[in-house]
Amino acid sequence: MLTIVIAGIILALLFDFLNGMNDAANSIATIVSTKVLSPGLAVLWAAFWNFAAYFIFGIHVANTIGKGIIDPGIVSPPLILSALTGAVIWVWVCTHYGLPISVSHALIGGMIGPAWFVFGADALVTSGILKIALFIVLSPLIGSLLSFFMMSLTLWVFKRSHPLKVESVFKGMQLFSSAIFSLGHGGNDAQKTMGIIAILLFSVSGTNTFIDTYLYENTGEFHVPVWLIITCYSVIALGTITGGWKVIRTLGDGLAKLKPVQGFCAETAGALTLIGTALGGIPVSTTHTITGSIIGVGLTKGVASVKWATAKNIVAAWIFTIPATLLISGSLYLLYSLLFV
Repeated sequence: MLTIVIAGIILALLFDFLNGMNDAANSIATIVSTKVLSPGLAVLWAAFWNFAAYFIFGIHVANTIGKGIIDPGIVSPPLILSALTGAVIWVWVCTHYGLPISVSHALIGGMIGPAWFVFGADALVTSGILKIALFIVLSPLIGSLLSFFMMSLTLWVFKRSHPLKVESVFKGMQLFSSAIFSLGHGGNDAQKTMGIIAILLFSVSGTNTFIDTYLYENTGEFHVPVWLIITCYSVIALGTITGGWKVIRTLGDGLAKLKPVQGFCAETAGALTLIGTALGGIPVSTTHTITGSIIGVGLTKGVASVKWATAKNIVAAWIFTIPATLLISGSLYLLYSLLFV
């Protein structure tokens, strides 16, 4: 049992690392495409603020992942391993092909599949899943509306200013907006891995002395240990440093032509959306949010300024993420149940 638990923790941290790789694009695509920072400096900047989220946010999202998607009573190490395997496979494939998918929803689909396939719909926490499903639509919409409003207001305020002066001002401001977005990314996405590892440890607490002594204090209630919080923030920051360059190019250049002022408005709108949902314990997609924000600033120059063919490919990847991971992880756990249970 201990071996399976350790394997589950390692796989979850691998997922956290891939999360940082894929979602590096969310944090730095705009400052790279506007040439405010070089790609290397940009990922270091984002990684620093990813980790800094540890000192600012609570663990509301981690609690939602741990208790708000499937019934904690059915959780077992093989179920978590199946969930993580399905999510990791899908994230790796999409990152390899440069598709900025929702890593969050890959994990959520990975958890739903095993629970649903083996235990039925009663094992799902419907209210939590519906809240997540609602924000699949709302998070890019909120990001788009906020960025459109901010960009329109900025254009009005600076309408008499020289374009080169405006660009100079917003290059500095974009460093700030990128940092805030990276804080929101760390505060939302790192917590998802915390939640799944914590529920794994909770499911076996009281059955192994090593786990109870060193990994998870057996209090009888679900909680997230401090060592786990620090580890997950560190690993997602490391993944961000590595960077998923194909995804960065897709978001940075493939949706709309960005200058520092557009980058600032997109990042700030995305950051406000992420921070609000993180404080509310809603595990939204940073990818959905920044994509909506980039489209919003693009629309201020007209519908034709947005590269809708790229947007269509991104949305298709979003649509397939939960069903794909649900099927992969559900099939793996169903096979395990038939062979070994």
